[in-house]
Amino acid sequence: MQRLTSDYKANVELLSRRLRVDESFDLIRRSLPIGEDELTLFYIDGFVKDGITLRLMQFYLSQKGLGQGEDAALQFVQSAVPYVEAEVSVDLEMILTMALSGATVMLGSTFGDKAIVVDTRTYPARSTEEPQSDKVMQGARDGFVETLIFNTALIRRRIRDPRLVMHYLCLGGSSGTDVVVSYMDGKADPRFVRRVTSMLKELKPDSLTLGYESLAELLVPRKWYNPFPKIRTTERPDCAAAHLVEGSVLVLCDTSPQVMILPTSIFDFLQETEDFYLPPMTGSYLRLVRLATFLLALVLTPTWYLILQYPDILPPALSFVIPRDPGTLPILLQLFLVELAIDGLKLASMNTPDLLANSLSVIGGLILGDFAVSIGWLSPDVILYMAIVAIAGFTQQNNELGYAFKFLRMLTLALTALLGWIGYLAGLLLVPILVATNSTVKGQKGYLYPLVPFNGGALLRLLFRLPKQRSEDRKSPF
Repeated sequence: MQRLTSDYKANVELLSRRLRVDESFDLIRRSLPIGEDELTLFYIDGFVKDGITLRLMQFYLSQKGLGQGEDAALQFVQSAVPYVEAEVSVDLEMILTMALSGATVMLGSTFGDKAIVVDTRTYPARSTEEPQSDKVMQGARDGFVETLIFNTALIRRRIRDPRLVMHYLCLGGSSGTDVVVSYMDGKADPRFVRRVTSMLKELKPDSLTLGYESLAELLVPRKWYNPFPKIRTTERPDCAAAHLVEGSVLVLCDTSPQVMILPTSIFDFLQETEDFYLPPMTGSYLRLVRLATFLLALVLTPTWYLILQYPDILPPALSFVIPRDPGTLPILLQLFLVELAIDGLKLASMNTPDLLANSLSVIGGLILGDFAVSIGWLSPDVILYMAIVAIAGFTQQNNELGYAFKFLRMLTLALTALLGWIGYLAGLLLVPILVATNSTVKGQKGYLYPLVPFNGGALLRLLFRLPKQRSEDRKSPF
């Protein structure tokens, strides 16, 4: 640990040099005469609360001096810093990190090798509006934002329990990103909490400028051949709080509105927040419809193409699935072209201004499709089945899982074209194999829980929206 020196002037020059005060216009050094002593403040313009900082400076100027002795800095904090977050430090790296994070650092002519850090920072932040990717018809309308302290407050508002722990870490090398591990003491598995915390402490990333995604890739190294999501996330405080009281561990990353829920199971993606804001029967019905529709997106086009390869096995009542006008291009090529076209429209819609979004959907969905059929590029049957697939994909709000099913659907389609029904079965068999071999941050509950190890009650709660129990103080399984 590198410490400050006992020379006040040398400390001021050291911080000015390390912070590059003369080169950066927004890094401000301000010296105040306090009686016969001098106080120098370092802060970043735009990060400090202007009104509070002004009132603190006025209060400092009203003091007769900074105090004397080895504990002069501590005495000044206790008697002349009327703010809730203030501490004394000698660690140079910690002082620099806090200054660059937005706190105010104060050096005094009588403080010796000590500095005072006053956390008067505030960050630009948007309002806690409802997440676009996880909306509900009824229920809470707030969501996580890019400011960490706001996110922890949204959770604390819902869980007023002293067992709720918010463990702070600072990661990311040059980015110095704040990370919080949140859990309920007595409900979360203590060994899993220690494991997650130690994994985060052992990470040595150059930066975490991309927030959640950078941290997730470091926690669980990606295997390119396995597209299934490694970690489940949420942007809803009510969902995060519900998982906390059930024993999960949350990882919150500053600058990211997404909160990681650990450990993650593939069956967790069956649940959505809307299910719990509806009566049990309605919630169960919608959950089963969502599951069936999403599975349909995986098997519809490969099954249809397999039937086209063996049309003789069809009964007369199902002969309508054979296209009367197959189009100029081969059916397989048509299916792949439409798969790519759907993603192209998604990318275009993401970069289209809101005022033109409706125009894009009309042009892409109606005019292009109609002309493609008219000139013979595509078959109407292909348009119909791919439209069903596209709509079914939107029933799952997790984009990563949606693209995992998309890649497996395209792979199964290619294998069916090459090997017939053997390729079709091989493609479907890949799904459970990739799920079973997917890597994640595992605790006592693995990626296949509650199927492996089997827990009938937990699996039933995931498949159906059961009524809430009266007793909320259930004994933790750990």
